[in-house]
Amino acid sequence: MTMARTYPAGVTSWVDLEVADLGALDVATRFYGDLLGWTFQPATRDEAPFRYLIARLGGQDAAGLGGPASPDRPGGTEWTTYIAVDDTAATAAAVARAGGQVLLPPADAGEGGRSALCADPDGLRFGLFQARRRLGAQVTNQPGAWNFSDLHTADPEGAPAFYTALFGWEVSDLGFARMIRRPGYGDHLEATVDPGIRERQSGAMVPPGFADAIGWVAPLAPDEAAHWHVTFSVADRDDAAATAERLGGTVIRSSTSDWTREAVVADPLGAQFTVSQFTPPG
Repeated sequence: MTMARTYPAGVTSWVDLEVADLGALDVATRFYGDLLGWTFQPATRDEAPFRYLIARLGGQDAAGLGGPASPDRPGGTEWTTYIAVDDTAATAAAVARAGGQVLLPPADAGEGGRSALCADPDGLRFGLFQARRRLGAQVTNQPGAWNFSDLHTADPEGAPAFYTALFGWEVSDLGFARMIRRPGYGDHLEATVDPGIRERQSGAMVPPGFADAIGWVAPLAPDEAAHWHVTFSVADRDDAAATAERLGGTVIRSSTSDWTREAVVADPLGAQFTVSQFTPPG
């Protein structure tokens, strides 16, 4: 039996997209289903006014799609990244004390867990998730699955301080990028779903502490607003970009590095994300 993937407090654990109405939800399920190979499992009753679907890849939980969004939910249509916590209420209170905002207070997310929607002092939205029946994303870092969530900000040096104080993160300046680490996460992976991760990475050209990596900090691109940005892995960037356009999305920009080939895409509803093809040197 495959071991369930669990997330220690302070580790990003889930992503979802809430849309304006049921028509938009149908658009989103068609788009992401065709683009990333997702199937969808209802997590709410058919008669419920709010529908929440678990996107599944290979029979495992990958992400969430929901709607109609609560009228109390601020902002436009964008992907939300959730951070695992042991106590949603206590962490939400800590967010407020640290200068952030609690946009939607802690509430049960069905039987799956308990969640809250917050914003940091710069207004960037993020979620808190206290797992119960649903533990977080069960498939990651493979084509069609969530890869990382990155903090896109006008202040790459200062903005992470809010999160490091709340969640115990450390940020490593690698010169070419700033890596967000949750110390101890690699040990958790080693002991659970990824035995041998540290030994495997020791012989690879990866930065120190990469086993603890949970995301990156990136400066803003031209005309980009600050936000938490979601990346999904794909087998081929160009094929994924062409498919996104065929399905009604828009390719905003593309880039190539020593390790990845990426494209930033807006879905038909305007939510932005990145598709990333892993292309290691050699």
